[in-house]
Amino acid sequence: MAFEKTAGHRAGGHRARPRTRRRGPLYAAVDLGTNNCRLLIAAPSRAGFSVLDSHSQIARLGEGLNSTGRLSDAAIDRALDALRRISGKLKAKKVAHVRCIATEACRQAENGPDFIERVRAETGLNFRIISSHEEARLAMVSCHDLIRPDADHVLVVDIGGGSTEILLVDTRDLGDRPLQGLLHRPAIRSVVSLPIGVVTLTEAFSHLEPDAATLAMREYARSQVATWHQADQVRTLLSGRSGHIVGTSGTITCLTGVHLGLTRYRRDKVDGQWITHEAMMQVIEDLHRAGEAGRVAYPTIGLDRAPLMMAGCAIVEAVWSLAPEVPMRVGDRGLREGLLLTMMQGPKRRRTRRRRKGSSAPGRAGDPQSGSEGGSHVG
Repeated sequence: MAFEKTAGHRAGGHRARPRTRRRGPLYAAVDLGTNNCRLLIAAPSRAGFSVLDSHSQIARLGEGLNSTGRLSDAAIDRALDALRRISGKLKAKKVAHVRCIATEACRQAENGPDFIERVRAETGLNFRIISSHEEARLAMVSCHDLIRPDADHVLVVDIGGGSTEILLVDTRDLGDRPLQGLLHRPAIRSVVSLPIGVVTLTEAFSHLEPDAATLAMREYARSQVATWHQADQVRTLLSGRSGHIVGTSGTITCLTGVHLGLTRYRRDKVDGQWITHEAMMQVIEDLHRAGEAGRVAYPTIGLDRAPLMMAGCAIVEAVWSLAPEVPMRVGDRGLREGLLLTMMQGPKRRRTRRRRKGSSAPGRAGDPQSGSEGGSHVG
């Protein structure tokens, strides 16, 4: 296993395992997405790592970005509030190694770099805006132990607020240590970042009536998937049932919770769960019929997630249409877990000389290995 499961889980975050003794340095990963801002603090363990604390806060950083091309003042204020709380947790825990990444909203926003600099000045957190390819790679690494041993190819799907990353992974050369294989010899056959996420897709069709919006989102999501030049190859490689899909995102975990009939979200039930295309399509149809008010009532969806669910469902339908005969394995993990594994077990960086005060040489976007070891100053 990549990491030890915690004693419980809340929708939107891990629940820390009570610990009376701490060994070794602590690591933290911060993921600033289009909809959520997330933190995970962990300590290395024989299994990979053990989660000590986490935080997840909906900031809606990408709200209105599609129409203006900029991060709004209100969205920035919400994100800064979340990041101040995260900075406080990092200080309280005296975390030694911190890396912070920002994704689609900051990649697309005209004022994204200025926002990142403001975050550094006001919170001490140094964010790196990563590429879509790196975002996809981190999602893949986090799900390494969800790959079936006899699978020749796996399609990894990570649905975000502003984009959806899809990877076709050739698993035949990973051997009996898939994590090390993915960290050191990434077997990515093809990767694509589609400009559709649960926030952007919802906003694009918010002017339509609910039923018309759902239909329009489905059609648009399928048209975006069809632009992937490897779509036909995916159909061929997975059609023989020699592979499967790995799905990771809030949409997919929420849908799985509904499928399982959970009265409250339970990570131990959702993470690693297998689900068929037929079962998932039935859940999606049930949610469509329920309407937004009915979707709010589902324990694993709730008030914050309900307005975005049909956009997420449209993306799930579109991607799975590439290979509806294969099952999906659900992962309740993502960029934070992938980043922690890369920090703890990935290639070590060479030491660099400390630069004189006032000098700056920012690392390349998309390279979480560049920059200082801590990644952020929060002390």
